[in-house]
Amino acid sequence: MYRVERKHLIYTMSDQNKPVLYVENGATVVFETCDCFEDQITSPDTPYHSLDWDRINPAAGPVFIEEAEPGDILEVKIEKIDLAEQGVMMTGPGLGVLGEELGENKIQMVPIKNEKVTLFDKVEVPVNKMIGVIGTAPANGESISCGTPDKHGGNMDSKVISEGSTLYLPVNVPGALLAMGDLHAAMGDGEVSVCGVEVAGEVTVIVNVIKGKQWKVPMVKTEQALYAIASEKSLDDAAVTATKNMAAFLESEAGMSKHDAVFLQSISGNLQISQVVDPLKTARFELPISIIQQLGIKI
Repeated sequence: MYRVERKHLIYTMSDQNKPVLYVENGATVVFETCDCFEDQITSPDTPYHSLDWDRINPAAGPVFIEEAEPGDILEVKIEKIDLAEQGVMMTGPGLGVLGEELGENKIQMVPIKNEKVTLFDKVEVPVNKMIGVIGTAPANGESISCGTPDKHGGNMDSKVISEGSTLYLPVNVPGALLAMGDLHAAMGDGEVSVCGVEVAGEVTVIVNVIKGKQWKVPMVKTEQALYAIASEKSLDDAAVTATKNMAAFLESEAGMSKHDAVFLQSISGNLQISQVVDPLKTARFELPISIIQQLGIKI
């Protein structure tokens, strides 16, 4: 088993990042992560102006996966997510959906215990462990902030990227250069305050290289569903792209026509919001695994 220590952080995803580990195809890797503030917030009284905003949304890595070549797909099986015992939330002017209505910044420390997070000392919400930032190096020599989602993955903030899920990412450069961070103990669709319960932790994954497939990724598989994830400048465009990407998957893997693919999507699929607060907005299209199985698709 390999381990990426918390000290190895990047703030952009790029082919210029030097790998901190080289691992074989099929390896198990543990990523130690900071929270999205790089653990700068230690109490509700932490001064907002003291935060270094150049250190927001760090990702641990990157990791070079042997045999991964441009055009391949990287399968990332999320085996386990371990969380710290306390998380943090913050919002204020200009942040999140209500930012124009907020007159001051507020920090909320959030205890995590017995698979619940507790707000205001009285409201308990079930833990939903998920990874906010996870991706590979972008294509065409681009350098993209870890806070921005795109075709390479990144800050997708999609709650289905969780313990037990399998994520499919593009391989754009040799070795893929996988990195991740920004764990959440809980987050609702939309991430409307600009954050979930931000928390440090560790993620154990198994990485496998898939060759010969032309899926439009990122995609996520859970026990219940398959998701096509897309990020665009507007939520409308993200929704359209996610729908088209799932249709393309059905055409490729089930031999369906576009007409039949969209018929099936229209009656059995669901368009969902992942987040609306990042530089690009993220949507996902959900199709039940039961439908995938009836079509004879193996994934």
